[in-house]
Amino acid sequence: MLDLIHSTKTHDEDRQGEALALPSTVEVSNGRKLYIESYGCQMNFSDSEIVASILLDKGFETTKDYKEADVVFINTCSIRENAEQRVRNRLKEFESAKAKNPGMIVGVLGCMAERLKSKFLEEEKLVDVVVGPDAYRDLPNLIEKVDDGSKAVNVLLSREETYADINPVRLNTNGISAFISIMRGCDNMCSFCVVPFTRGRERSRDTHSIVREARELYNAGYKEVTLLGQNVDSYKYTPEVPEGEEPLPTVNFAQLLALVAEVSPDLRVRFSTSHPKDITDEVLYTMGRYENICNYIHLPVQSGNSRVLELMNRTYDREWYKERVDAIRRIIPECGISTDVITGFCTETEEEHQETLSMMEYVKYDFAYMFAYSERPGTLAAKRYEDDIPEEIKKRRLTEVVNLQREHSLFRLQHFVGKVHKVLIEGFSKRSDKDYCGRNDQNTMVVFPVDERYKVGDYVYVLGQSCTSATLIGKIVD
Repeated sequence: MLDLIHSTKTHDEDRQGEALALPSTVEVSNGRKLYIESYGCQMNFSDSEIVASILLDKGFETTKDYKEADVVFINTCSIRENAEQRVRNRLKEFESAKAKNPGMIVGVLGCMAERLKSKFLEEEKLVDVVVGPDAYRDLPNLIEKVDDGSKAVNVLLSREETYADINPVRLNTNGISAFISIMRGCDNMCSFCVVPFTRGRERSRDTHSIVREARELYNAGYKEVTLLGQNVDSYKYTPEVPEGEEPLPTVNFAQLLALVAEVSPDLRVRFSTSHPKDITDEVLYTMGRYENICNYIHLPVQSGNSRVLELMNRTYDREWYKERVDAIRRIIPECGISTDVITGFCTETEEEHQETLSMMEYVKYDFAYMFAYSERPGTLAAKRYEDDIPEEIKKRRLTEVVNLQREHSLFRLQHFVGKVHKVLIEGFSKRSDKDYCGRNDQNTMVVFPVDERYKVGDYVYVLGQSCTSATLIGKIVD
């Protein structure tokens, strides 16, 4: 179970199952249509753009209707059991469409590919192609294999692949905000997490290619970029030099952040996700130096109890986490902080659950992603610990966490009422085309009446007048 008190752009529930499409720009069409549907974190949506770029180069066109597609891909997430179930149900719908169109190729991409390849291909016979996150360059070859009558699999993980040379097509974009993947994989072996097994070891992308992509996006009219990684704070890139030359210094995340911010003061910069063990004062001071680096940090806590954190292999304890929060508050006083919380992890006691609630009271997060623990096959926790907390206790603890977060989200938003916020207009409000919406520095959604002097993509100053627990409501001021 997942509850989003505030929908950030890192894992946007509104986008789950979104079909990606764009107007036809293919110079030489092969007459085949591609359908891609994505689930999970923003890294998956970013990967779908890479896949589209690779296949558009081979003459494919995208479609939003899987029934008219020649190739149907579902980009999957293994982070929660219900995400996997959703994918399975969707594959059965694709199977029905394939029965009417036997030439259709159905493939599974992403994090479920490695874990469930034999089930999908051999036992359930639902798909023709299974491709892991590091093998997307091989897709044209794999599609050819299926065309020749074979099943096709490539779930090999790479220690080098970053797709740095591929310029992702921007699918379903508002033309204002874009994501830039700065690294792939993860070296943090959190015991509850499948990512190191499905996305491989951590590797950082070439600094110059990241800055170049940010500059190209800005020149194309984009006003905001979000730097993406499983753990952006551990970004490290050492430039290659010819043999015999002096080695060049390694670029860390704080330095990369500054380089991207310097593309233009009009280009807003965000990033996600930070790990409490790695976020440094250097990063915080860099954020403070640049007005266009947003004052917002997603800092997953998972649990407020040190023993449970050790079982989770989070490599920090309660006091370390509090010290990092204190540093954020000291260096960037107006910084928004969001988090992830897992309730009912293996052996968690009632007293330890109360420590999570007390951590929430200490920080008063702006918003949070909250889960009841769901054991994922293949993880360290599944191998080492019994999933021994009854479901009704997990859910009751989750309800307590959700209710407390609602209070804190409202508290933070009330703090914004009466203040003026710089907001990037992202589009019209979901409820009315008479209202614009956009986010402030702290990543809070702001809704305000349309003013004909301003358009989507403009920065405006908005006075906060009232709020709900998820939205700030205001008006444009000069």
